[in-house]
Amino acid sequence: MEGGPMILTCEMWLPPRKPDVQIQFCFFRDVQMLGSGCKSSPELRITTVWNKDSGSYWCQAQIVTLSLTKTSLMSQIHVQRVPVSDVSLETQPPGGQVMEGDKLVLICSVASGTGDITFFWYRGALGSNLETKTQRSLTAEFEIALVQQKDAEQYYCAADNGHGPSLSGLISITVRSPVSRPVLTFRTPRAQTVVGDVVELHCEAPRGSPPILYQLYQEDVILGNSLAPSGGGVSFNLSLTTEHSGNYSCEADNGRPAQRSEVVTLNVTVPIGEASNHLTSGINGRLLGGLGPVIFMALPFGYWLKRKIGRRSAGDPLRSPASPVPQQSNYRNSPDSAQLQTFYENVNAVSGDKVYSLVYHNQQERDPVAVERMETHVENKVSSDIYSRLRRADITDVDYEDAM
Repeated sequence: MEGGPMILTCEMWLPPRKPDVQIQFCFFRDVQMLGSGCKSSPELRITTVWNKDSGSYWCQAQIVTLSLTKTSLMSQIHVQRVPVSDVSLETQPPGGQVMEGDKLVLICSVASGTGDITFFWYRGALGSNLETKTQRSLTAEFEIALVQQKDAEQYYCAADNGHGPSLSGLISITVRSPVSRPVLTFRTPRAQTVVGDVVELHCEAPRGSPPILYQLYQEDVILGNSLAPSGGGVSFNLSLTTEHSGNYSCEADNGRPAQRSEVVTLNVTVPIGEASNHLTSGINGRLLGGLGPVIFMALPFGYWLKRKIGRRSAGDPLRSPASPVPQQSNYRNSPDSAQLQTFYENVNAVSGDKVYSLVYHNQQERDPVAVERMETHVENKVSSDIYSRLRRADITDVDYEDAM
């Protein structure tokens, strides 16, 4: 059997009375001497025989002491070849999927078979021959160095060592396209995004075989990821705060080095109403803080006014407010160029629900030379306002001096 060892034995009969005779044995196939020459051993061991080793074998016995040579009859030996069996086709990378531009290796193997084996590779169901190789091995490879989309097909192989070809099963090759650079877009409810808006960030690679894994970045921080099992793009929704202002990008990956989109900037603004509320709160706080002393100083005047009003009877007739009585300014030499003097005078109350108070505003100048002129025409510079408030029939309307 091909592929196995073979032992050749040369036998010769000698008379018993001559056991000390020296003999050399030689082995031949057809006319070719085998081994390294004649030896004293009657056996020749051949480690592995092949079909080509088939032929006529014979031997010679040379009796050295008698110079006598004996030749055997020829023996016809046919070395049988083991037919190939269990032919299979595998791919590298495994799984039958290869990225466009990569290398594809089709590996054809046989479980058994001896001698030289011829391997064939075919594409498509009609069997377009791609390659043929003959070698003494159980495995052979065919390589497509640069895979293209047209290489997405069915493949099979065959093996033959003289007993007829044996075929493998069909295997389908899928050629995948690497992702192109994705595009990141914003879908907003308005032209200018504000706090509280929900913005949709859509990332999509125009080209690439699924599945595609997408990742969203703000600067270099991953905000989320999403898988598109059937291709296309994915969307990420954000409810905006001021912290969402910044630079965004996305990444697409389908097994090859990932592709990153260009950076897109998102600006989130605070709504005008909300901004003014913040501003008003601050201003009101400062105003109230500044008005504290004014309110504190105004309270004694209110009590004094009530005392004056309380002394008048409810039956007094209404009369016109008294004319203002200008007074000289106490701040004539103060650092300010002008001082505003305010004078208060209560007036009669109607027998109704209102109390009236008259307030004078007198503008005084610092220049002593102009004082006399100012005092002469002070009535032209006097303005007055009348303030009123509702009266309540309670203890606050009683004269405080009487109450004391």
